[in-house]
Amino acid sequence: MLRQRILTAIVLLLIVAGAVSAATPWPMLALLALMSGCALWEWWRLVWPHPLARGGAAVLFVCILGIASRLLVDGQPDLHRLFQTILLPLALVFWLLPAPWMVVRAQVPERCPSAGLALAAALTLLATWYALSWIFLQHGAGALISLWALIWCADIAAYFTGRSLGRHKLAPRVSPGKTWEGAAGGVLAATLWLLATAIWWPDSYGALLLPRLGWPALILAGIVLAAWSIVGDLFESLLKRRAGVKDSSQLLPGHGGVYDRIDAVLPVAPAAILLLLLG
Repeated sequence: MLRQRILTAIVLLLIVAGAVSAATPWPMLALLALMSGCALWEWWRLVWPHPLARGGAAVLFVCILGIASRLLVDGQPDLHRLFQTILLPLALVFWLLPAPWMVVRAQVPERCPSAGLALAAALTLLATWYALSWIFLQHGAGALISLWALIWCADIAAYFTGRSLGRHKLAPRVSPGKTWEGAAGGVLAATLWLLATAIWWPDSYGALLLPRLGWPALILAGIVLAAWSIVGDLFESLLKRRAGVKDSSQLLPGHGGVYDRIDAVLPVAPAAILLLLLG
């Protein structure tokens, strides 16, 4: 299993490195569209009982993102207006209210239909795709990779801090392995990463955010983004527990599914881009 995880991780890193270093933005945009389509299919596997509908929706979703990518590259103002004034704020509201409420209650309400969760998947993944594509096109690979790395820092630090110091369960009915100590370690690591990159990495997300917010607000932004990444992780755990599965799929050998890898990105990316736009 460990060997499989390492091999898959190496392949994924090579794919990302190739997309980042390409002479045009299209490899990265294609990767983001494919990633979003796979995650939509996996989310729908957890909430929607119709396999053909899931597969058809995922294919259609990727096709729509391909067309939208062309419009993004062309600088279509109406598309930016749609996302920045409607879809990004709607996704933010979902991660601010319904998702944490369900996690705290440790259940999806019985009256909440699968169609509602499927619609939430489309909304949040559209917003995430736009946020990641926008920051890549507007500010380059450094901003995108450093934002991803913020989430990785939170995840890795939470895991090791929780294993070594964890005593108090964070959400035992949703994800028994997570602890408050681990969450605090993740938030601290992500915030330190944001502050450090604001100083020494000129093209990073932190460096973009610092002149807009200043140091005190940058610290607060790091704390909020890291905390939101934990909400995304716990929400996916809730969906998997509801569906009675360990992983969202087996698309990534040794790692589960694409959604398992980007669950924490979904709430963070829209919020991160809105901070840049509103700051």
